[in-house]
Amino acid sequence: MGSIADPGELTQPSFDEFQRQTSLMTSCTLLWKELSDHFTSLEQDLQKKFKANDTVPEPEVDDSDGLLMKLKSFCVKMDSLGFWKFVVVRKKELDIMRTKMPVALGDCVDPARFVLEAISEVFPVDKREVKIKRVNDLGWACVLLLESLIPVMDVGDAEREGRAKEIAETWKKSLEEMGGIENVKTPDVHTFLQHLVTFGIVKKEDVELYRKLVVGSAWRKQMPKLAVSLGLGDKMPGMFPFLLICFLLDKGFVVSSLYLEHHRRLEKEH
Repeated sequence: MGSIADPGELTQPSFDEFQRQTSLMTSCTLLWKELSDHFTSLEQDLQKKFKANDTVPEPEVDDSDGLLMKLKSFCVKMDSLGFWKFVVVRKKELDIMRTKMPVALGDCVDPARFVLEAISEVFPVDKREVKIKRVNDLGWACVLLLESLIPVMDVGDAEREGRAKEIAETWKKSLEEMGGIENVKTPDVHTFLQHLVTFGIVKKEDVELYRKLVVGSAWRKQMPKLAVSLGLGDKMPGMFPFLLICFLLDKGFVVSSLYLEHHRRLEKEH
């Protein structure tokens, strides 16, 4: 009869192989996890960099001629979105843009349509997220474009005037959402009033609304000129000394006591 094999001789190699395979699988699992974590980290870093590249503003143009050329390039192509993004990150260059903007807009096929499309992100209704609205007011850019449009816009275009009136009505309807006349932000008021003056769509039946808006934002240095353009000269004669004082204050003149006295009187009158 043949000899019976020792059970230990059969199980030992199998057990050793099992341990080796288990150890190998454990090593592979750990290596896979390490590689997976590494590539996940790389992917997250790339996403952050892509997002950062999307939000980094273009570098400032070094000189006024370079700024004008850049503005003109957007206007010639009627690229209102690119134009808007370029302008809103250059508030520090506001004085230069104020002189160059009308020249650039003159190269547009339709300057009025171009400007209305450019500012449509925030006027007549701000379409941005609430968080962004609170920290980034762009009323100054809207006013800049609307003021710059006046010298280059052709008059007598019924279709354009109709569009401008629709925009004005939309803004008026959104007043309640902005907190009513008493709580609406001054930059929003300024943009609306400048829109009316730029397109010549002042309505006699809305004069009282205009008066309240001007009173609420009287400290803005542009308000005296806007008030006259809106036909408010004979509607609020007591306001003009106050508007003048606000203008002088903005220019750095020391008229604080006169300002406070007149402001107290106006609060009682209006």
